[in-house]
Amino acid sequence: MKQGRLTACVASVAALAMLSACGGGGFSEGNAEANSADDLTSDASKPMTVMIWSSSDAEDNAVKDAVAAWAKKSGHETNVVVSSAIGQQLSQGFASGSPADVFYLSPELVAGYASNGSLLAYGDLLKDKDDYYSNILQSFTYDGKLYGAPKDVSTLQLVINTDMWQQAGLTDADYPKSWDDLERVAEKLTTPDHVGLTMSGEFARIGVFMEQAGGGLVSDDGTKAIANSEGSIAGLNEVKKMLDNGSAKFADDLNAGWGGEAFGLGKAAMSIEGNWLTGSMKKDYPNIPYKFVPLPEGPSGKKTLLFTNAWGIAADSPNQKDSLNLVEYLTSKDTVMSFSEAFGVMPAKKSLADEWKQQYPERTPFADALDYAVGVPNNKDISTVISDFNSQVGGLKDGDVKAILDKTQKNLEAVVK
Repeated sequence: MKQGRLTACVASVAALAMLSACGGGGFSEGNAEANSADDLTSDASKPMTVMIWSSSDAEDNAVKDAVAAWAKKSGHETNVVVSSAIGQQLSQGFASGSPADVFYLSPELVAGYASNGSLLAYGDLLKDKDDYYSNILQSFTYDGKLYGAPKDVSTLQLVINTDMWQQAGLTDADYPKSWDDLERVAEKLTTPDHVGLTMSGEFARIGVFMEQAGGGLVSDDGTKAIANSEGSIAGLNEVKKMLDNGSAKFADDLNAGWGGEAFGLGKAAMSIEGNWLTGSMKKDYPNIPYKFVPLPEGPSGKKTLLFTNAWGIAADSPNQKDSLNLVEYLTSKDTVMSFSEAFGVMPAKKSLADEWKQQYPERTPFADALDYAVGVPNNKDISTVISDFNSQVGGLKDGDVKAILDKTQKNLEAVVK
């Protein structure tokens, strides 16, 4: 999986253990909530820190430039820290009572940080809260409170090597609309030199098949484990079917680190990837002709996965008011569109969708999918369950679908309440 553009970071067990022992000092435990802007204060004499994780020089520089512009405008000294272990560093900051003021917040960290009061629940103070897609906001909602403003979003779609497509005698009319169509073109595209379809062997890719069959890991409201439901079994069986007949292979089996790399190296004619792929293709594989098309529908209709990250604010920040002001600036139209140009992200706001699609018409399928995309579950401790699932599905070709999902169901039931 390409790190930095998906769920980006998972805190270590040690870091989360440290976090569980300490709440945000400025509020009572589990209640770090601002009901109005009057609840927030700032101390201009105390410099602010913005912590992000390292994904690319382009992203790092774009964020630094935006923060510098805000700091100049506001007069509040603000520094950007680029972290390679943000979960651990955030936890250490929360434990010491000196956390970064503003930081990248991934969905799998929300429940742990929010449950002990380390995060400021500032979502209701956002001036344009209603402009965000509701399914994106859900990724940062815990116990009914919104803990972050989404900074961007990605969805999964199908990317096709157009040269290989044409060489196989396929046309635009053959773009797959169903699982049967996908099986057919994957087989036709498979040659001794490349496989028809590739993806990473993890829930963040094959989960789309489970969702498209009416399954998944948890119910829509996050309160029920559904890993071994009929839909989940059907979805995983569909992936196994293509692995078994050789028309699909996981990226690992193609000696590639992720599906985008396997695709870029010409080892597969199709891959299931997100809009972050455009940056990698431009930088690493500029001579590969490709096109994005919508994922085919499953038995339960259109579904795909969405991946997002937000701007979190620390409950212990002495600069909560200016932190909120900075977040509003970083999620404003001009800043978000400059981020899109700099490192290829997609806006999380409905009002920017049309402009983004006009600017990047080849990426339209990703934005259109936001109406039916599903976020990766953000239940507390679910990242451990997903990691175990991923370790099992790597051997799906020779594995037992029901056994894999029964184990995942048991693990989920221990964390989904």
